[in-house]
Amino acid sequence: MSFLLNGTSALGLDASGFYSQRFNKTGTTVFASYNQGKPYDPSDVGFTAIPEFKRITINPKLFLYLSEKTFLSLGINSTIEDRTGGDIKFIEGNGDFSHTYFEENKTKRFSSQLSFNHNFNDNSALAVKNSLSFYDRGITTPISHFSGVQYSSFSEVNYSHRNEKSEWTGGINLWTDKFSENEIDSTLAVDYNHTTLGGFIQNTWSASKKFSFETGFRGDYLKEYGFFALPRFSMLIKVSNKFTVRLGGGLGYKIPTVFTEDAERIQFRNVLPVDETNTQAEKSIGGNFDMNYKASLTGKLLMTINTLFFYTQVNNPLILEPRMDGTYEFMQPAGFIDTRGLETNIKLTYNNFNLFIGYTLADVNQHYNGIVSKYPLVAGHRLNNVLMYEIEDKLKIGLEAYYTGPQLLNDGADGKSYWITGLMIEKLWERFSVFVNFENFSDTRQTKFDTIYTGTITDPVFRDIYAPLEGLVVNGGIKLKF
Repeated sequence: MSFLLNGTSALGLDASGFYSQRFNKTGTTVFASYNQGKPYDPSDVGFTAIPEFKRITINPKLFLYLSEKTFLSLGINSTIEDRTGGDIKFIEGNGDFSHTYFEENKTKRFSSQLSFNHNFNDNSALAVKNSLSFYDRGITTPISHFSGVQYSSFSEVNYSHRNEKSEWTGGINLWTDKFSENEIDSTLAVDYNHTTLGGFIQNTWSASKKFSFETGFRGDYLKEYGFFALPRFSMLIKVSNKFTVRLGGGLGYKIPTVFTEDAERIQFRNVLPVDETNTQAEKSIGGNFDMNYKASLTGKLLMTINTLFFYTQVNNPLILEPRMDGTYEFMQPAGFIDTRGLETNIKLTYNNFNLFIGYTLADVNQHYNGIVSKYPLVAGHRLNNVLMYEIEDKLKIGLEAYYTGPQLLNDGADGKSYWITGLMIEKLWERFSVFVNFENFSDTRQTKFDTIYTGTITDPVFRDIYAPLEGLVVNGGIKLKF
């Protein structure tokens, strides 16, 4: 049994508990948490950097050990949350004729989890999985309301067999996803109902001590969008005990729905449903190549370097475009979006110290109707630095610094670059620990170097939020174990 209690300088509170127990043929785990926050506006801009919210999560699970070879687990997860942001005077109860703006989100999510496993012998096994989900969400502003209910399910049956050098896994899947919008003219409702039937087979082959291959193929069928063939592969070469390389790639797809970042940004107001008769699924092709090197520089100094090169192309991208009548329509321009770049990570270990340094280069462009332009809200350069000092089961101290480079915004402006720094300390004893985090102690806030909205406080038009708004936040708490 364990408990966590955490409070923040941003007027937040978190409390959670976890219980785990196995009996002879049964077992159980229970996780429960409560989170709440007060409206918080450290910049005095007039709008909440952190909304007022309350959230309750409960996740009990039951485990049944039917025999030495057969295992069954059942679980239920439930989350209920109320979240309201906007004009802080209005939310605190001090609104008037000019302080009326708010965005209220109410969500309820319930899901079940079922897992059944049976081992025929040491080499063969059967697995069955199922999940049912119910999601109810409502978004309200002074001039609009959007709400709806989503029912979804996932079921899978797979069989695996392995021998000394190879492992095969094959199975079938069934996905269902249905969304129904509330309180609207049925001709404008963004409803959809998708059923996907799929099958897959994959193989992992250890050809030798230096070569291993993983190949796979899956096929999915939807009545509205047809059949999708999705091959993939990965090859690992151990050049030496210190140096390995990996090459991989595959195909993917995504079914169009109204739930995109562009539609979310405008609270789905006046968004027309996806025209499934004239819309194709987004399809992607991607590949990656990475190199990994491990070495002992001295007796106590260890180093690991990993460099990954990647490329992805998304065809038939779905974008939201305004129309003359004030509504928004999903379109698929002729073209594609491609992403290319690299990611390098270095880890240095010396006694109780660990230093992590990571750099990501991402070049993301959209190719629409013969015109090439930068894709918005993607920083071309990112840098991650973390220094950890740890005495096992006694003390942890971490210092971090993250850099995000300039990025194009949706309104055509360039977002500024910024750093975020943090410090964490945790002291551990046998049954409990205390911790304190100084998050963003450099107090980086977008409101210091850029605006977050245009218009008036009564009728704001929000710009892209690409940097922190809450600034420096100190949180601390206690963890208990029994």
